[in-house]
Amino acid sequence: MLRTNQAFLGYFENLYNQQEEKREIVLKSFSRDENILIQDQALSKVMLIKEGIAKCYFTEENGKEYIVEFLGNGEILGEVELIKNIICLCGVKAVSEVTVYETNIACFKSLIKNDLTLNHLLLDSFAERIINTSSRASYQQLYTVEHTLTQLLDMQSKQGIQISKEDMAAYLGITVRSLNRILKSLK
Repeated sequence: MLRTNQAFLGYFENLYNQQEEKREIVLKSFSRDENILIQDQALSKVMLIKEGIAKCYFTEENGKEYIVEFLGNGEILGEVELIKNIICLCGVKAVSEVTVYETNIACFKSLIKNDLTLNHLLLDSFAERIINTSSRASYQQLYTVEHTLTQLLDMQSKQGIQISKEDMAAYLGITVRSLNRILKSLK
């Protein structure tokens, strides 16, 4: 439900703290509802979430959003686009206040070329995403929307964040009207 990666966070914290002039990796903040990455636009930076929660989503041709995942501390953004040299596959928007470590493309490419630790972290991250995607797909087949909604509401409460009904519906793959019916039945 909320993806985090403490090993990647520790790696970026070390890189950031080892810099003498703090130019290659900088801290950047995003306000709630601010776009971090925009689907179908060129990538300008690679980022790693230091603090906060963001949603990763696709906007379909009909304008509907589908939330792929909620991302937390240690989740990397833009690395797939950089590696494949493509535009942003999806949008990423802040759900809460978000602080990221941000690095330019040249710096990140140099790290990929020269830092074995980063390569191991990337491979682990990719494997984790594959596992999470297949688990979520099977979960959606096995459990009711009500069950998933209950978990989403629990995550919201534990994280102390407010997720809009539109975002809940987009994560569950249902309409807001259907969500309202389910919420009413849960009460």
